[in-house]
Amino acid sequence: MSEAAPSRATPFHCPYCGDEDLRPEPESAWLCSSCRRVFSVRFIGLRIPEVTR
Repeated sequence: MSEAAPSRATPFHCPYCGDEDLRPEPESAWLCSSCRRVFSVRFIGLRIPEVTR
């Protein structure tokens, strides 16, 4: 059996400045060590493209 997925999405860079030095914050947020912004990443869902015939 596979392991459960983590409860938070993991960003690879800051969406504001692009820096990669991110640290987890409480309540599923991330702190960018460069610009000091705190942000969160949320998965909304999948969009399946409609097939036109």
